[in-house]
Amino acid sequence: MADTTTTPEMVDTGEEPQIHTINLGDLNAVIRIIDVVTKRGAINGDELADVGAVRNRIQAFVTASTPATAEAAVTEETPPETE
Repeated sequence: MADTTTTPEMVDTGEEPQIHTINLGDLNAVIRIIDVVTKRGAINGDELADVGAVRNRIQAFVTASTPATAEAAVTEETPPETE
């Protein structure tokens, strides 16, 4: 029996493949959306724990990924304090 599987042809369009990314601003928007739909009652009570857990994990990730303001203020003009 002959192999009847085929592979799709690769068409070179000359364009770079588009890479989709998510940034901290997008995650902050997700947190705001969750807050809004919760306030409007769009989430059932039995779903709130799961939605809240996801929201908290996203918030923890954003907080951990955002540099502290004290660290961000350190520049060449204001070097870090030494003991």
